[in-house]
Amino acid sequence: MEYKDLKKIIDLVKSNDIVEFEIKDGDFELSTKLRSSEVVVAAPAPVALPQALPAPAAPAAAPAAAPAEESSGPGISSPMVGSFYRAPSPDADPFVKEGDVVTPETTVCIIEAMKVMNEIKAEVKGKITKVLAENGDAVEYGQTLFEIQPL
Repeated sequence: MEYKDLKKIIDLVKSNDIVEFEIKDGDFELSTKLRSSEVVVAAPAPVALPQALPAPAAPAAAPAAAPAEESSGPGISSPMVGSFYRAPSPDADPFVKEGDVVTPETTVCIIEAMKVMNEIKAEVKGKITKVLAENGDAVEYGQTLFEIQPL
């Protein structure tokens, strides 16, 4: 592994507030542990999240209606907990919209988890019939994000 690659890895670890990181590549091993006063501050942050969860409890009524609609066909579900984004940036067009035909390799959205942007693929071939999540929504593992009509 080259020095510039090591520098990039270390900068990524620091910029994403990762406290512990380990990588193995053949005979090469790198392990980092960072001490930060922010770790102490991170404990109250999860306490703030449950306070935010009761507010979305009202919108949770909408996803409660979604399972009834799911019975009409399959959907694309969230593979993780995080924040849902329909587009790669705030000023960009959405990855997909209702009526679009997708293949298993089509990127349909991004889910941000722990400051990492994860592109979510459709994993099925079909036509998007309904988008069930909005930009910035907190989504749960297994939550249906899109209804899809198989092709």
